[in-house]
Amino acid sequence: MPRFMIERNFAERLEITKEGTERVNLVNDEEGVKWLLTFLSADKRKTYCLYEAESVEAIRNAARRNQIPADVIIQVDEITPAMFA
Repeated sequence: MPRFMIERNFAERLEITKEGTERVNLVNDEEGVKWLLTFLSADKRKTYCLYEAESVEAIRNAARRNQIPADVIIQVDEITPAMFA
């Protein structure tokens, strides 16, 4: 499954709740996307999320339905130091 990095910019500090996360995951499941990991900036206004999805459009649909931004979406591949050892 292709992997994508999503940059999200928020006008206000992001507050993450269990209920909000459950709703995001429910919508993501319906759109066929899987949230793998998120990095949150120190000011809590920007996230970098790693997702698996069939397409950018699936990610955009999930973001739209979840009412969260998806400002930049790029397809990525994983590289680790162990690959070069």
